Amino acid sequence: MSHEYAKELGARLRAIRQQQGLSLHGVEKKSQGRWKAVVVGSYERGDRAVTVQRLSELAEFYGIPMHELLPGSVPISAATEQPPPLVLNLERLAELEIEDSSLLARYAATIQAQRGDYNGRVLTLRQDDLRTLAVLYDEAPSVLTQRFVGWGVLNAEAVEHTEHEVETGR
Repeated sequence: MSHEYAKELGARLRAIRQQQGLSLHGVEKKSQGRWKAVVVGSYERGDRAVTVQRLSELAEFYGIPMHELLPGSVPISAATEQPPPLVLNLERLAELEIEDSSLLARYAATIQAQRGDYNGRVLTLRQDDLRTLAVLYDEAPSVLTQRFVGWGVLNAEAVEHTEHEVETGR
C-alpha cells in the first residue's frame, strides 16, 4: 500500500470515527479493548498498514459498508457530511413567512426548552441538531445551511464558516 493511499484511508477512518463522536480512547472503551487507541491512531495517521480483514472488522465496528473507507470510492455520503456550526438569528426566524421555516422554528423552540435557553435573540445549533434538521428537510447539511443563509437566519461568522467548509470539502 502506498504511503499516500494509507494517508487517505486513515483520513476516512478518522472522519468516520469523529462523525460518530468517538475519541481514540472512546473507540477502545466502546470496543471493550478489542481496538486499541494506539493501533487505530496509527491506522488513521497512515503509519501502520491495515489488512483487509482488520479493515472489514473496523468497518463493521463503525457500522458502515467497507467501501466507504476505501480511497477512490464514492465519497462519504451527504447524510454523514460533517455539518458546520450554526448560530440562528431567532428574531429574524420569527419574522419569516416561509412555509418551510415553521419546521425550523418548532425545532429551535424545542432546543430552547431543553436547554432552558430563552435569550430570544440567537440560538446555537449543535452538529447533531443540524444533522437531524438535514434528515427532516431531506437535504445535505451544507445545502440546508445555504438555505438558512438565504433566509437570513445566520450571522456573518456562520456564513464565512460555511463557505470555508464547502471550499475545503469538510
